Amino acid sequence: MNEILLLVGIAFAILLLLFLVLKLKIHAFISLLIVSIVVGIVTGMDFGFIIESMKTGMGNTLGFVATVVGLGAIFGQMLEASGGAESIAVYLIKNFGAKRASWALVLTGFIVAIPVFMDVGFIILIPIIYELTKQAKRSILYYAIPLLAGLAVTHAFIPPTPGPVAVAEILDVQLGWIIIMGFIVGLPTAIIAGPVFGRYISKKIHIEAPDYFVEKSRENPRETLPSFRTIILIIALPLLLIVLSSVAEVLFENGILQNEMVYKTVGLLGYPFTALILSTLLAMYVLGIKRGFNKDQIMKLSNKALGPAGLIILVTGAGGVFKQILIDSGVGAMLAEKLADSAMPPIVLAYLIAVVVRIIQGSATVSMITAAGIMAPMISMFDLTQIDKSLIVLAIAAGSTILSHVNDSGFWLVGKYLGMNEKETLCSWTMMETIISVVGFTLVLLLSFIVS
Repeated sequence: MNEILLLVGIAFAILLLLFLVLKLKIHAFISLLIVSIVVGIVTGMDFGFIIESMKTGMGNTLGFVATVVGLGAIFGQMLEASGGAESIAVYLIKNFGAKRASWALVLTGFIVAIPVFMDVGFIILIPIIYELTKQAKRSILYYAIPLLAGLAVTHAFIPPTPGPVAVAEILDVQLGWIIIMGFIVGLPTAIIAGPVFGRYISKKIHIEAPDYFVEKSRENPRETLPSFRTIILIIALPLLLIVLSSVAEVLFENGILQNEMVYKTVGLLGYPFTALILSTLLAMYVLGIKRGFNKDQIMKLSNKALGPAGLIILVTGAGGVFKQILIDSGVGAMLAEKLADSAMPPIVLAYLIAVVVRIIQGSATVSMITAAGIMAPMISMFDLTQIDKSLIVLAIAAGSTILSHVNDSGFWLVGKYLGMNEKETLCSWTMMETIISVVGFTLVLLLSFIVS
């Protein structure tokens, strides 16, 4: 088929997706499916093949993502209900001291967002921000920006949060490498966008803590919070198992690890399904049963967790359909050939696609999935290692974080709870998100030069 027509087809598909989501307000799940069908028709695919391609894309993607996101959501719900997030914040602030509370808060956000959705973690911890602000008589941004930076960085860069899990599955990347590279990129990014920027912007914009207080999800007093050590061990368990599995594979392939049974055992324990099942069961027992929750309460918490997870799973599945249509229609191969002939590296193109979609339509998740769907067939044409692919995942994550503004629900959530108007939110929250994007992508680029 004519290459120009293929290019017009993919451009039309992206514009149609944005039109459906922004103008017609059709949910991203339905919009991605519609766009996938349109791409198939425009590129001349047989109608029966379009249906088969859609089924393949949905099934292949959800087989992994649904399990990981579902287990991760239940795991995070147990941490939230038991007061684990508050336990981390209280412990770190106590040990860092009032003068270094902003550093404690960025670490709190960074750790809490691993199992807990970002907006939930923010709402759980906002009373601590109010309390610190009133005691220190500083601008609320001095404490809120570090917490938000920690939450936002982990939410975008480190599995098992839904975004990187979805992109990893679409691009066929091992989660272990994304976790390793995510920590390397994420920690310095969170520090620059958090305590460093927070100190600066709090001098420019002084906002008192709002008079209202958020209703806390738990009624237990702080004396009953689970211990910090317990929470850290439970959160770290799945990450360590997944990373060990990736490391074991490298050692086995290079002949350093020669015991096949050890390799297979580590691989089984470190596969994301197994690692999250073990961690979720441990959380249910240690944070649930041992702390007085009965079986019915744990069941209700599990059901509650799967509600928001279901939306993410469906959108991700539709993204998998979009990816498969691009591959089967030949558009992906054509784009890969064009990219190979150009001077633009895949990692830069991945970032730019995510940036454009994020700015126009607001949703970080849709931005990540759209960019991943477009990049997937191109990446398969290049001889890239797992480390290279993991950096492309992080480039997409960085692009999807940029310039949160009025079309992003996070913009309004943060503004409401911090008592800011639109201008103040743009100067603080939006700027923080942009710093995360630019600094994160810069570090990803540097790493790509080092590992190449």
